[in-house]
Amino acid sequence: MILAIDAGNTHIVLGCLDGPRTVFTARLSTDRQKTADEYALMFRSLFDLHQVDRKEVEGAIVASVVSELTENIRRAAEIVTHRSPIVVGAGIKTGVNIKIDDPGQLGADLVVGAVAATAKYQKPLVIFDLGTADTMSVIDSDGRFLGGAIMAGPRLGVDALASGTSQLPRIDLDLPPRVIGSNTLHAMQSGAIYGHAALVDGLVDRVEAELGKPMATVVATGGLARVVIPQCRRHIIIDDSLMLDGLRLIFEKNTQN
Repeated sequence: MILAIDAGNTHIVLGCLDGPRTVFTARLSTDRQKTADEYALMFRSLFDLHQVDRKEVEGAIVASVVSELTENIRRAAEIVTHRSPIVVGAGIKTGVNIKIDDPGQLGADLVVGAVAATAKYQKPLVIFDLGTADTMSVIDSDGRFLGGAIMAGPRLGVDALASGTSQLPRIDLDLPPRVIGSNTLHAMQSGAIYGHAALVDGLVDRVEAELGKPMATVVATGGLARVVIPQCRRHIIIDDSLMLDGLRLIFEKNTQN
């Protein structure tokens, strides 16, 4: 059994995994002010909540896009499991053939998603992670990570509108009744949700045109995938466990003899 932690800008997703079986998962708010001890208390409480014995944990792995929190999360996992966690980064075996200009720039979250998607789905692949930032990763038929796109996510977009304008309010990301909003609230929700669905559809069309492959497998994960993806016109697989699966696979690659 292992502890897998995916630390993002808005949420930290934690999973206790026994091989491919998920023992429990939890989603915590990312707080850059918390110390390693405070995170350790939270992680330990989750084991107690789900009645799982921490002594059965054989290892831990951490992927973080919040650089100022990475060491605190790593240390917290070590305190809870009494194991030295693997941190996804330089020197870690992933099996991903990265073909971008500077492979060292590739975020840990994109690496983890690529590992899982390559193992689970037919290539070529387009992977979307929809959260604070939206990311798109492209893997060709030979399994090479070619690159992708980064854009502001729906929540970040509407928050920027609210803070950068004098009359637009902060809103919840609920699905509006129609694309053509008849009031400010519904118009902003339409832009955030239907607009991002159209963005996803449009990017996939352009990726397929560049690859010359009209049958790419498209996979989406992240906290806002279940809000945006059902509004897309293309067939897109929503995979809530993609990141935890990737962390498990990377852990196995780096611990098996």
